[in-house]
Amino acid sequence: MKNLWLVIQREYITRVRRKSFLLATLLTPLGIAVFIVVVQFIFSYENDEVNRIAVVDQGKVFSGPIPDEQGLYFKFVDKDIETLKGEIRDSEDPEYGSILVIPEVKNTRAKDFRIQYFSDEPLTLDLEMAIKGRVEKALRNYKITALELDESLLKSLDSDVDIRSQKITVEEGEKADTSMAGVVGAALGTIMGFMMYLSIFIYGMMVMRSVMEEKMNRIVEVVISSVRPTTLLLGKIIGVGAVGLTQVLAWMVLIPAVIFLATLVFGFDADAAQQMPQSPEMDPEEMQSMVERVMAGVAEMNWWVILPCFIIYFLGGYFMYAALFAAVGSAMGDDLGEGQSLTLPITIPVILALYIMMAAMQAPNSSLAVTSSFIPLFAPIVMPARLPFGPPAWQIILSLLVVIGFAAAMVWLAARIYRVGILNYGKKSSFKDMSRWLFSKY
Repeated sequence: MKNLWLVIQREYITRVRRKSFLLATLLTPLGIAVFIVVVQFIFSYENDEVNRIAVVDQGKVFSGPIPDEQGLYFKFVDKDIETLKGEIRDSEDPEYGSILVIPEVKNTRAKDFRIQYFSDEPLTLDLEMAIKGRVEKALRNYKITALELDESLLKSLDSDVDIRSQKITVEEGEKADTSMAGVVGAALGTIMGFMMYLSIFIYGMMVMRSVMEEKMNRIVEVVISSVRPTTLLLGKIIGVGAVGLTQVLAWMVLIPAVIFLATLVFGFDADAAQQMPQSPEMDPEEMQSMVERVMAGVAEMNWWVILPCFIIYFLGGYFMYAALFAAVGSAMGDDLGEGQSLTLPITIPVILALYIMMAAMQAPNSSLAVTSSFIPLFAPIVMPARLPFGPPAWQIILSLLVVIGFAAAMVWLAARIYRVGILNYGKKSSFKDMSRWLFSKY
């Protein structure tokens, strides 16, 4: 235990003191703040492009003026199309730069309606959507009038269906309403699943690079003479994980602080930029009711089960994949490009687990989701995403036992590979070599 603590301390202190760690910890929040400022500037930049469109309404579809917006102006003209083309072509500073032709509506019951647009400049996506929106709205009003329909009756055809789900069996002190439980559970499960996915990749690769650096610098030759391989590998995994955790905690403090300072210096409101415009049809009371239901759904989550289990899955998944990455790192030679073939079998299960997790969000109790919860390489990502949906207790317990047992086995097996591979220089190792190292006495 004393040697383990010394290895953890060495791994942690040597990496925390590096300039690369300090620069990454400090510059990452600054880079995020610069990115937010640039994005805010881009979206707040006023478009100075001007489009003046001559509208030839042959079918009298528009009953009034077409609403303009910044940089987009419409003007009805009663001229021949060829004449308008000639005016635009021959004039150095034409009154309008493009022509929009609205033909007659021959069949008011037809769904398709084609209009023509003439311009030397290509039709951009924003301009196309703006024109289509105005014509579709005008065409709808035209058909309502032509078919002598009642607008109020048409609006009554549209219905907003709201499902209120309730439990059949309600225990004492438990709320029956579970309307927002699925939404909250899906959001929480997705967040936890992606956290596991990113952590496994980031921290696992950190462990592999740490092993490779010591192997190339031949530092490990001195260390391994006085420390057991299992202790050295376990200390490296814990130490590197602690370094990553330290960096994450520092970012949790620095990133909000830097963003807050950026809002003060550059004078924009980040909350206002993220706020979506409220629909005029949204009832304020309905909005408040929905927020209350969401908060109730959050409160109804079994946090005393979700949080401890998530921590165990997080640690189990990290130790599992970090051990595999460490084993691969010890088997790599001087050419780093050769190691890509060794890391591929590790990354494929992580990617597959991510896709299974997405499928589990839609059907958390499907056979695919349940079966994947007991597969060690998938469970650390899939099962945390299922926890908010309340899987049976036996599935949680069995899945945890599988993950913990497999993680311990992977650390032991990785240490067997590590003790031989870390001293193997100048040779490209294969999976056959690694399997032979498992049973070698040295």
